Amino acid sequence: MAGFALVGVILVLTLFAPWIAPYDPLEVNVHNRLSGPSAEHWLGTDQLGRDILSRVLYGGQVALKVSLVAISVSMGIGVALGMLAGFGPRWLDRALVVTFDTVRSFPTIMFALAVIALIGPSLNTVIGVIIVTSIPLYARVVRTQTLALRERDFILAERAMGASTFRILRDHVLPNIAAPLFILASMDVPAVVGMEAGLSFLGLGVNPPTPSWGSILNDGYSYLRNSPWPIVAGGLPLILVTLGFTFFGEALRDILDPKLRNKGQ
Repeated sequence: MAGFALVGVILVLTLFAPWIAPYDPLEVNVHNRLSGPSAEHWLGTDQLGRDILSRVLYGGQVALKVSLVAISVSMGIGVALGMLAGFGPRWLDRALVVTFDTVRSFPTIMFALAVIALIGPSLNTVIGVIIVTSIPLYARVVRTQTLALRERDFILAERAMGASTFRILRDHVLPNIAAPLFILASMDVPAVVGMEAGLSFLGLGVNPPTPSWGSILNDGYSYLRNSPWPIVAGGLPLILVTLGFTFFGEALRDILDPKLRNKGQ
């Protein structure tokens, strides 16, 4: 319930940021720069006098967009490749496994830095890097689950009755591997949000003045001696996202895993 509540609050604040935010996140007021929390600015202002609370709320939209798009696309491609590897011929399985291992052999941050250095920093570049590095993770999980299912009696019965491979994968394999995928996706949200924030902190993510939790942290670090509030405001959402989606993922695992559900009963 704690994870569900945190996730719900984060989603509501993010989705309704244009109506909840008290100020325009790009509005500059240099006469009120680096001020502490007050009735007008609940989390204070940054070095340009911009309202930090508004920037945090709008920064959540960036984090939500990156995590939603990157995880959805990478999971969709990973599911397709993983089922092909697990249900296809042996040579295709070996080729895909080598490809997965090759992609995963590169450190994610170093790979991201190399791609951004070639293409240039942008939100789409960050999303693309996360998609490429996340596909092997989902594909390997799906491949393992598919290999465990392909010799089960109900699969063999479908094949004996002449069912096509596409029908077997769609109607029998995919429903049986959906639960681990949802659990993995919920656990991946903090990692994706953290990567986007880290790259934005380094100036390699979203382009200024677009608000991002990572760029808020970067601004706060530069002016830490003047005001600690940007650091607090930028770091707190990352902590809450990590706790919320981790608790939520563990709860999904307990609910969707029949063994854990029966053990709890």
